[in-house]
Amino acid sequence: MADRVGVYPGTFDPITLGHMDIIRRGAKLVDRLVIGVTTNPSKSPMFSVEERMAMVQREVAGIGGAVTVVSFDSLLMDFAEREGASMIVRGLRAVADFEYEYQMAGMNQQLNDRIETVFLMADVSLQPIASRLVKEIAIYGGNISRFVTSSVESEVRARVEQIGRKGS
Repeated sequence: MADRVGVYPGTFDPITLGHMDIIRRGAKLVDRLVIGVTTNPSKSPMFSVEERMAMVQREVAGIGGAVTVVSFDSLLMDFAEREGASMIVRGLRAVADFEYEYQMAGMNQQLNDRIETVFLMADVSLQPIASRLVKEIAIYGGNISRFVTSSVESEVRARVEQIGRKGS
């Protein structure tokens, strides 16, 4: 029997404790979990794709099972097909996430009905965490230590020092 491969796509700018929760749980559902780090034209990333890949690789290093980190700049379903995936893993935080993810899953199914989308509810304590908000809090000098690991916090703080903090 072939290995069951899942893809967990995202921008991971930066990777949060919420992402890590979905990665840990998603890794238990498949033989190999591919973390797909992508560019999203509608977002302006704080970190380059290479920086985000290095960050994600460092953070997932301690997770058991076969977890790999790959960058991609294509349709998700094309990427999933190339990786041999049978499922897309997505995390849900709130009803607003569900509406967007439901629409995306429907479109993805139209593109490739051999790949299922599996939704994992974020842990209740992690549901409010969003990379966009983590960056905003950091840019305004707030404490992000409850939302990211200490090493990610250091990287975000260093980047904020480079680009300049607001509200000071």
